[in-house]
Amino acid sequence: MSSALAVYACCVVVLCFKMLAISCYQGYFRLRFLAFTNSEDAAVFKRSACPAELPQVTRAMQAWRNDLENIPMFLALGGLAVVMEAPVVITAWLSGLFTVTRVSHTVTYLAGIQPWRTVSYGVGVVCLIGLAALVIESLATMP
Repeated sequence: MSSALAVYACCVVVLCFKMLAISCYQGYFRLRFLAFTNSEDAAVFKRSACPAELPQVTRAMQAWRNDLENIPMFLALGGLAVVMEAPVVITAWLSGLFTVTRVSHTVTYLAGIQPWRTVSYGVGVVCLIGLAALVIESLATMP
């Protein structure tokens, strides 16, 4: 197995667990305050449905949506860079840095910390652009 594939695989696992953690975060606050917007969920606890989500749940949902805008691009571009045998060190660094920025983005989003949330997002986008450039470069140098 190549080093780039090993790093990519680790990054994918970390990102999957991070996204799972956001779901658990939402569930924790719903259960802690027994606050559910779906009537069937509230009924399990003999409660009425809440008219709106808790602020913590809403913030986590927004972080989740942001992940859905970025992580699939990483899965595609990182996977292509590995398969196309783009430079290993650069692919591994961009993959690792992207993963760190997505974890940082989630932490700063949930905590409401600026400007670090935006910095994390921006660095992650730069990593995606870098991976796209590696894929394009690999295509250009194919025989």
